[in-house]
Amino acid sequence: MSRLAKLPARTGYVEAVYASLLDAISDGTLAPGARITQEEIAEQLDVSRSPVLQALRMLKKDGLLRDAPGRGLEVTPVELTDIADLYQLRGVLDALAARLAAQRGAMIPGALIDAGREAAASGDIARLIAADTALHRAIYEGSGNRRLLESAELHWIHLRRAMAAELRGNLARAGIWDEHEAIVAAIHAGDAGRAAEMSGAAHGAGRDHTARFCSRAGWPGTARMQMPRSRQPERRVSQIRSRHRREAR
Repeated sequence: MSRLAKLPARTGYVEAVYASLLDAISDGTLAPGARITQEEIAEQLDVSRSPVLQALRMLKKDGLLRDAPGRGLEVTPVELTDIADLYQLRGVLDALAARLAAQRGAMIPGALIDAGREAAASGDIARLIAADTALHRAIYEGSGNRRLLESAELHWIHLRRAMAAELRGNLARAGIWDEHEAIVAAIHAGDAGRAAEMSGAAHGAGRDHTARFCSRAGWPGTARMQMPRSRQPERRVSQIRSRHRREAR
């Protein structure tokens, strides 16, 4: 198992251990199938076994860990059919969040787009995931629907794994932050229909891009996942942007 960085002395170790392990699972430091033991994690993070035990229980409940043959736990393998389902669900939720945010006149900080572009330029996977999550969280908060945000948070931890796997393959989809910027612009303009349409189309493109990566990488289960026959969702995003630019003239 890859080494984990020790945690600084602090209170609230359960949350810190959970966050450290979640990051390691998401970015692939702890790969699918890696065996996890309470003693080893406690030694690597330099904490007692009690907070580790609680954090491992939380991760198992979230579906990120499962019982390993014999003793201990292991990182749950990535199921490609689950990824497809998650992208489909997130497309619906994100479109609704963008629509509601536009209707409420929410203002999404432009600094979030800047941070995303800087993260993309750096190639740092952790920064990219953090930037994408921060932007979508801001849109969800702007929707004013607390239950919508809670629903999305249930799935973000699993989508982070798909995003990291895609980014590790150096196949990050070109223009994704242009799409994000266009969605934010639609929200600021109060154009609920355009914000929702572009958000849903962007998730379709992201899902298909990830599916192509999985196929090229030979991930188990790819054959069970319906693969896209074209780049239609990505073209759809471009078509939406072009149409609305014409209408704005």
